[in-house]
This record gives sequence, C-alpha cells and structure tokens, in this order.
Amino acid sequence: MIIAIAPRSCDYLFKNKPKRIKINLILNTAMTITFPTEQPTTNLPDHTQLPDSDGTFVKNFQEHPQSILLTDSINPVLQKIHPDGYYCIGQDSGIYWRITDPPQRGAEAPDWFYVANVPPSLNGQMRRSYVLWQEYVAPLIILEFVSGDGSEERDKTSLWTAESEGKKPGKFWVYEQVIHPAFYGIYEVQKSSIEVYHLVENRFQPLPKNERGHYPIACLGVELGIWQGEYQNVELPWLRWWDSAGNLLLTGNERAEMEAQRAEMEAQRAEMEAQRAERLAAQLRALGVTPED
Repeated sequence: MIIAIAPRSCDYLFKNKPKRIKINLILNTAMTITFPTEQPTTNLPDHTQLPDSDGTFVKNFQEHPQSILLTDSINPVLQKIHPDGYYCIGQDSGIYWRITDPPQRGAEAPDWFYVANVPPSLNGQMRRSYVLWQEYVAPLIILEFVSGDGSEERDKTSLWTAESEGKKPGKFWVYEQVIHPAFYGIYEVQKSSIEVYHLVENRFQPLPKNERGHYPIACLGVELGIWQGEYQNVELPWLRWWDSAGNLLLTGNERAEMEAQRAEMEAQRAEMEAQRAERLAAQLRALGVTPED
C-alpha cells in the first residue's frame, strides 16, 4: 500500500493548519479517502511501531556535522516563522510512505529534511520516524548528501519497475511522485556542488542559481549554497544557508564568538577612551589647569 501525499505549495505550508486533508491510498485500485486530522487512523502503524533504523551506518564523518550545521544555523529563522514551535527537522531519519514487509522497505531516510506546521513531538514523545499516513504533511525540503556517484539519489526507477526486479524504487521517484517535498537538494560532497529541484505540477524542475551562485528558497527567505571554511575544526566546503540579502546564517557558536569579539572591541574602545582622557588630564595639569571631574 502506498501513501501518496498531495503536493503542497510553499504558501500552503505557512497558512493555518487544515482541519481535513485528503490522501490517496493506492492498493489494487485507486481510491480517495478523507480523514479528519483530529481522528488519525488506528489500523496503520505509527512511529512507535515502526523501526527507526535499517541497520546501516553513516557513510562518512562529514554527514553528521553537516546536518548539525544546517539545523543550528536555520533554527532562528524557523523559530520566527513558527512562533508556536510547530515544525520539525529530521536528520538521517526515516520517512515512511507505504506499508511493506519488512517495514524498512517502505521508507526513505533523507540526510536532512524540514517539515512545517507539525508539532515537534507526538503525545510527549520524540518521533522515531516521520510517518506520512500519521502526519499527512509533506516535508518542505529534503536534502541528500552524496557519498558515492549520486546515482542512488537521482534514481527515477518507478515502484512497479523496481518490484518486478525485486528492488526498492528509486529515491528520486519516491520523493517526486509520493513524498512531494517542495524542494529536493542533492549535495555531492566530493565535487563540492549542489543541485536543487523545485516541485512544479508534480514534477521536479531544476531550480536556477541566483547571482550569488545560491539556490533561493523564497518562502523561507533563505538561500542554499556552498561555503568554504572551518567547522568543527575541519576545513571543507560545507552546505550552508544565507539570508535573502546574501548574509551567511551563523551557528550558535559563531554568533557567540561574534558577540564576544564585539564585546572585546567595545572594551578596547572604552580603554582607549579612558587612556586618552587620562593623557588629556595630565597635559592640563602640566599647564597648571586642574581638570574638572
């Protein structure tokens, strides 16, 4: 059974949460059923009943800090967009889109994704995975960090072709045709490059770069691009966010360091002013003039 979430525009993601949402359940025949969000289905497994790992491990040491860097720097932006705190970020977490045996075959685990207008936890528990038939809301952005040649992230093999060959469908196909993120980015670590797709009429279209060589995510007021610099004591080209004016979005440590530098410069300025005042007072005293306090 496939859970097909209808694609949503950026505008939809930041409006009031809908009371009723349509999803398509594709089995032997196509049919459309409307579920009220206040009464989630109970005959399908939820995030506590599905595996939260497929037994594999992160392929390289850059993936984990790369995800942290993206999350840390964009969180202040998302907190302004969502003052109610209704958003979540997944990092190498499963998105379940169909019922399979074993369950992991019905999931994809993007390296990084962001979903708007969903609670940060469910019934007081952190999500173990993101379950489309439980949540209904598609991610706005999905990012994959390529360790190989990128063929897995660009694989457009459909479900029916893949099943006839005993394989999983291609990631690109699943994201485009079923999960429907508004934006899909493929970051090739070895090539220090990124390509971004925008979902238009149910098809991923290449998103053009702007004059800064960044990919604008207009509905968030941010841009995505490559930054060469040091993060967690490693000098690499990193995937990072900028604001719409081209200013790099800083991590918490970078903001703290900048504030410390600003405070130090202010202290130095105050010290120089005090020294200048003392020199002036000394000069006045040498002339027989008593400086006023």
